[in-house]
Amino acid sequence: MIGQLMRTYVESFNSGDEDGLLGTLHPEVVHEINEGGQEVGLEAFRKFREHMNNCYKEQLKDVVYFENGDRGAIEFICEGEYISTDGNLPAANGQKYAIRAAAFFELKEEKLSRVTSFYNLREWIAAVSQ
Repeated sequence: MIGQLMRTYVESFNSGDEDGLLGTLHPEVVHEINEGGQEVGLEAFRKFREHMNNCYKEQLKDVVYFENGDRGAIEFICEGEYISTDGNLPAANGQKYAIRAAAFFELKEEKLSRVTSFYNLREWIAAVSQ
């Protein structure tokens, strides 16, 4: 079950299907943001995705899936374009980047109840600062 949900999450992410992506998530999803704290609930996740879509155009490539009972993970290359300056990060001017990243998931009531993402922020800053 978790494997199919992770695949649907990634496919929805890559196709820009926000409703499909949100449809994989539990109403009380815990979202642990890389270097950014924790948010709870679908509305918080939806707002996060809106912000991300305003600042970045991204695709998850070379995705490898790992499953173990009600937990799963993916490792991938995040290929993207930085299209609008995000807070205190470097100024955006269409810089392209490709960085290794990972996400971890938990299953509850047949939905993804935790999404935890990790990537090297310094590597991303270096990529967009060239």
